Amino acid sequence: MSGRAQLMWDEAVTGYDFGPDHPMDPVRLALTRSLVGALGLDREVEVVAAKPAGESTLRLVHREDYVEAVKAASADPASADGSYGLGTPDDPAFAGMHEVSALIAGQSVGAAEAVWRGEVLHAVNFAGGLHHAMPGAASGFCIYNDAALAIARLLELGAERVAYVDVDVHHGDGVQAAFWDDPRVLTISLHEHPRTLFPQTGWPEETGADGPAEGSAVNVALPAGTGDAGWLRAFHAVVPELLAEFGPQVLVTQHGADTHFEDPLAHLAVSLDAQRAVQVACHDLAHTYADGRWVALGGGGYAVVDVVPRSWSHLVGIAAGHEVAPETVIPESWRQEVFARTRQLAPTRMTDGRWPVAYHEWESGYDPADRLDQAVLATRRAAFPLRGLLA
Repeated sequence: MSGRAQLMWDEAVTGYDFGPDHPMDPVRLALTRSLVGALGLDREVEVVAAKPAGESTLRLVHREDYVEAVKAASADPASADGSYGLGTPDDPAFAGMHEVSALIAGQSVGAAEAVWRGEVLHAVNFAGGLHHAMPGAASGFCIYNDAALAIARLLELGAERVAYVDVDVHHGDGVQAAFWDDPRVLTISLHEHPRTLFPQTGWPEETGADGPAEGSAVNVALPAGTGDAGWLRAFHAVVPELLAEFGPQVLVTQHGADTHFEDPLAHLAVSLDAQRAVQVACHDLAHTYADGRWVALGGGGYAVVDVVPRSWSHLVGIAAGHEVAPETVIPESWRQEVFARTRQLAPTRMTDGRWPVAYHEWESGYDPADRLDQAVLATRRAAFPLRGLLA
C-alpha cells in the first residue's frame, strides 16, 4: 500500500463555474485546497490528479444522449435551452462544462479505484459529491454524478456490496435513483425534510424498488431547525445498525457542508464541530464494517469562506490519520489569502466553539412527541423491517 490516504486534486476543477452570481462559487474549492496546505495536511496524504472520466465511464450511469447534450452545451453555451436540465438558473451552461465535469467525476472514480485495489485505505475528493445529477438530466448544480459513477465503477471492478452515506442538507436523489433497483448498493441519506427544501424527495417511504432491492434506500427527513444534538442523534440512530447488517466492502460518503447554521440555502442549524464529529464517525464506521475502505466526497456548501474550507480540511485530516484539533488556530497566511480573494474576514480557529458535541443515544429511549424522534422513527419503521431489523 503506497500510502494511507489520497487527496484527489487537479487545479482545473476550479473551472466548474456557473458564473459570478451563482451560489456554487469555485473559490470554495480553491480556499479548501489552500487551507489543507496551510495546515500541512498535504504532506500527510498523497496528492493525486486522476484523468477525466471517459465516455464509457460516464455511461455507467448517464445516458448517451445526455452526455452528447452536455458536450453540445459545453461547446455552445448559448444553445442550451433548458432541455436535459441544461441552461437553467440552477445549471446554466458554460464553455468547457463537459470537460471540467468529467474531470471532477474522474477524481471520484480514481479515488474508488485506488481504494478498491488496495493502493490506499482512504481517498478524498472534496470537489465531488455532485449527487443530484440524474442519468438523463442535470439538476441542482450537478452535471455528472461523480458519486454514482464512483459506485458504479466499484461494482464494475467486482464489489458486491457498496454503502453510500450522504449527510448533505439536500437529499441524495441522483445516487438513490441510479441504484434504486440494485440490491448491491445501500443508499442512506440524512437531509432536511422535503417539505421545506429542494429536491422535495427523500421521504422515509422511499425504500428502493420492489423485489430484491426493497430496503436498499433509506431516508431520514430531518425537521428544519435541527441542530447538533438532533443531527448526531439521528445519524447514530440509523447508520451504524444498517451498515452492520449490510456489511459493505467499501463505504462511500458525501459530506456536503450546507447543513451548517450559516449556510444561505437551507434551514438546518448544525455546527462545524458536529460536521467534524460525523466525519470521524464515518471514518470509524469504514474501519468497523468495510475493512477501512473509505471514499469521502464533498458536496454542497455555500458559506464559501467561513464553513466549507474548514469542514473539508477536517475531512482531509481525518482521512489522513492526522486529525486537526478543533482549537487549532488558522494560519495567518490563509486568512490573508481569503481577504485578498474575497474581501471577507476569515475565521480564526478550526471550531465553532461547540466541541465536544453532546447528544443522546437512541438506545436510551425516545420521545414520540419530539419532531426529531418522529423523523427517526418514521425511517426505522419504513426501512428497518425490510432489512430484517427491528424498528
